[in-house]
Parts: sequence; structure tokens; C-alpha cells
Amino acid sequence: MKIYNTLTRTKETFTPITEGKVGIYVCGPTVYDYIHIGNARPMIVFDTLRRYFEYKGYEVNYVSNFTDVDDKIIKRAGEEGVDSSVISERYIAECKKDMASLNVSEATTHPKATEEIPDMIAMVQTLINKGYAYEVNGTVYFRTRRFHDYGKLSKKNIDDLRSGFRELLVSGEDEKEDPLDFVLWKPKKEGEPFWESPWGDGRPGWHLECSVMSKKYIGDVIDIHAGGEDLIFPHHENEIAQSEAANDSEFARYWMHNGFLKINNEKMSKSLGNFFTVREIGEKYNLQVIRFFMLSAHYRSPLNFSADLVEASKNGLERIRTAYSRLQEVIAAGKEDVMTAAEKENVKQIDAYVEKFEAAMEDDLNTADAISVIFELVKYANTSVGQDATKEFSTYVAKKIKLLCDILGIIVEEEQGLLDDEIEALIKERQDARKERNFARADEIRNMLLDKGIVLEDTREGVRWKRA
Repeated sequence: MKIYNTLTRTKETFTPITEGKVGIYVCGPTVYDYIHIGNARPMIVFDTLRRYFEYKGYEVNYVSNFTDVDDKIIKRAGEEGVDSSVISERYIAECKKDMASLNVSEATTHPKATEEIPDMIAMVQTLINKGYAYEVNGTVYFRTRRFHDYGKLSKKNIDDLRSGFRELLVSGEDEKEDPLDFVLWKPKKEGEPFWESPWGDGRPGWHLECSVMSKKYIGDVIDIHAGGEDLIFPHHENEIAQSEAANDSEFARYWMHNGFLKINNEKMSKSLGNFFTVREIGEKYNLQVIRFFMLSAHYRSPLNFSADLVEASKNGLERIRTAYSRLQEVIAAGKEDVMTAAEKENVKQIDAYVEKFEAAMEDDLNTADAISVIFELVKYANTSVGQDATKEFSTYVAKKIKLLCDILGIIVEEEQGLLDDEIEALIKERQDARKERNFARADEIRNMLLDKGIVLEDTREGVRWKRA
């Protein structure tokens, strides 16, 4: 398989550190609110990468963290008058619901930053001992210029970076030996969560957590480190610096980054009113359509989210599901005979489509071309599998369509829809739960209906519902 490595800016043949195994680390969300549609892109893309490796027989160790201590989490906790852990645990649970709706598999490990603090303190101490870090009044900084390869991922020249580091500067900038130095450990502020350390009570810097968690759950060297392209600098650049300085080894062999997601050709922003959570999008569209849409473009390309494009994806997914459903009908009515000679010849063409699909996926995870192959296979199935097809042949074709869709995480077997009476009963149960202030159960029912394609709308006249 060839992967475009951001580090080298070239496509390279993937060679695992350990034969038959692959370790993948993907930067996860900061859990202070529902995940937005931009968060969904790396989740879907790299879940598909994992699925393809598993299809090829690899044992995959897939690690994706939750940042559960952060300024935004602390701010939200202060607004609600609760402990920050209440906020992070709430939105970790909500994130997992959205991931399940997008058919994103659970990671092998979902580490939380707050559970790995002792190892973070140990790495900071290692960096201090090696001369790569220093402490001033309870803050520990990394000596950026001491790491001579700094900028190798982002291709930035360290001498040109002072303005680029503006967002990394903290209060007490004058305490730094160099304006480019970044924070590894920061002292506590009043009302914030903190942990004891040799430098005083405080908490880790954001960049540190991924270095520590990837080392613990994968090893000093990662096969593939992945995330959105917005993380290349400074986050991933800083991860490389602190990890390679601490571990005396390469940090990651291959770096993969997905392109930005725009909304109607504009950058997603709350100020522009085009900021959408996955939960909000799910009220308008089945999230399988969103997954299909995300994979219809190459992961490194910018992706524009618009109603027209999503509608086109909805129609495309429906074509595949309709063809698969028709095959099930043919199978049910099919003759028990073994394949005819003509059908055996057709199998060769079916297998050729599978090989073409694999070739697309092997070429830097080209899901756009892979989906095009599925459409070709569907078209061929519609013309080559007639009502008189044998059960063996029609089953073979259906299994191949499902196999390729499974690799992409696309569900072709639509669940049996709920009956109107069942929907009304669940709505009544939800209303009762809300009256009893059991909002968790009310949300659970709403999400369950949403997963079944039932969208609720709370109005003054009562609850209205429709099938998506």
C-alpha cells in the first residue's frame, strides 16, 4: 500500500515496524461540547484506513485520545457550576454516540489525558534531565532551538517562526529563554483542576499528552500518526520535538493528514452561523449518508459540505442499497442450482472489480475511486443478475458488494423501520421522562429514534416527527 507521507511530501510504500501489525495514533477531540462535522472527517477517514488494514489481515492497534482537561472544558464547567470531569465525561459519552451513528469503530484504546498525568510528569522530567526543558516559576518550557530538526514536518524555518508562535505564547513570556519555547507544564490557577508535580501544582500542556499516550499504548515509534491538517503545526511539530528528544528515536514513520472541511465554500465558524454539530446534521440526514459523502472525496482534498452535494451522496447510497436489496430478492427466489458456465465467466468480472477496488485503496486510500468501483459493480450486477440467476451466483455478487461497502464502513442492509405506533409510544415515553426531569433518558430515546431515521421537532403544539 502506498501512503502520502506528510513528513517527506511523497507517496511511500507502507512497511510496518512489525510484520503483520500496525499501530495507528489519531488525535481525538477536546470534549467540552458535541463534536462538529469537521471532527467527523478524520474519524471517518482513519476508521476506514483501519478497516482496510484489517481486511488485508493486519492486527491493528488503533489509539485515539480524548483531551479531557483544557481551558474550554474548565470554562464550560465554570459556567455550569460543576467539576470539569462532569463536562468531559458527559461529552465523551455523547461523542461515542455520534461515532457509533457514523459507524466509526471503537478504538483499541481511548486514553484520557487526566488518567496519564504521572507518565506526562515523567517525560517532562526526562526532558529537563537531558537539557531540552527548563522550569521558571512553576512553568516548564521546551527549548525549541535545542531540537535541531524542528520544523521538519511543517517545513517551517525556525528563524521565521516568531510571529507564527504568537498563539503559543503564555503570560510570563519574558520568563522564556526564547520566544519560540513552548509549554510542557503550567502552574495551576484558582478554581482549575491540578496535579502535584516536582515544579508545583499544575497541569500538562496540550502537546504533551499525545506524545505520552502514543508511547504508552503503541510504543516509542508509531507506524502511522494521523489527524487533520490543521494539527501539522504547531501540535504535531511539537509532538515530534518532545518525543524524539525524550525517547532518542524516530516518533512516527508515516504522517497522514486529512484536508479541511468547508461549509458552502466558507470556513466553518460560529460567527458565520455555519457551525454544525454532528448531532444537528443527523437531524436532517441519516449519518450513513454523511459517511458516504465524506468518503466520496480523497481524504487529502478540501471538502465542501453543501446541501446539493450531500443530497447527491444520499441518492448514490440509495442506488447501492436498492441494488443490494434487489439481489436479496433474487436470492430468496433463486434456483438452488450451482452456477452456470456463463455465470462462472461473470464471476471473473466481479473479481476484477474487487481487484480494482483494492488498487484504489492501495493508492493512498483513494476512497473516491473505490466508491466509483462499487458503482461499476452495482451497474454490472443490475445487468448480469437476472430473475433467473442461480442462488449461488446472486449470493456471490451480493456478498462482494457488501464486502466492499463494509471496508468503507457503509451499511447496505437497511434496518427494519419502526411502525408508527412504536414511534408514538417512544415519543410518549420521552415526554414522560422529560416531565420527571430524566433528561438522560429523554435524550437516549431521541437519539435512538434518530438512529432509526426518525426526526423529532418540539413545537408549542407538541412533538412532531418525520422519517428522514
